[in-house]
Amino acid sequence: MAFPSKTDRAQILAAAMEQLEREGMQRLSLRSLAASLGLATNALYRYFEDRSHLEAALVAQITLKMRETLVKAAGRKQPEAAVRAMARAYLKFAHERRFLYEAWIKPCTHTQESQIAHESLWGFVAGLVAQIAGETRAPEAATALWAFLHGFVELEAAGVFQQGKPLSSFEWGLTAWLDAAQT
Repeated sequence: MAFPSKTDRAQILAAAMEQLEREGMQRLSLRSLAASLGLATNALYRYFEDRSHLEAALVAQITLKMRETLVKAAGRKQPEAAVRAMARAYLKFAHERRFLYEAWIKPCTHTQESQIAHESLWGFVAGLVAQIAGETRAPEAATALWAFLHGFVELEAAGVFQQGKPLSSFEWGLTAWLDAAQT
């Protein structure tokens, strides 16, 4: 006779996301995750092949959270204002949800779920950038914008801007990107 499941994939992911946001990916413990759900650790493997697949599912969810954040920030603004708002929202997400951001940028196992989430986010970013740089230049321009945003967050986290004015240099870099994208 089959026993009813005490949980489902969504509950496991929600609990894992809470633990990740509190403690970071390095400290994500399958044992404590299972215990928080009243399960044996082995029960998690019914839903996830291994830890790397759980991490990939979490990254897919974080990617969708990032997309939602950027879409909301861009709203119905004109393209340049939308890119500025999106860039600031990216920075804010990285600052306020540091553990999620760190997990998101860390290489992980690629799954169909994570690929779909990535394509959704990238489609939004590239589509917005295309409104400024044009369809032909959108892939390069979007990649350059992404590199600027990621690089700025990482330099800031490394303490490079301790004596400087990071927000003013961020705005300067963003303006430089916008100028280059529009030419």
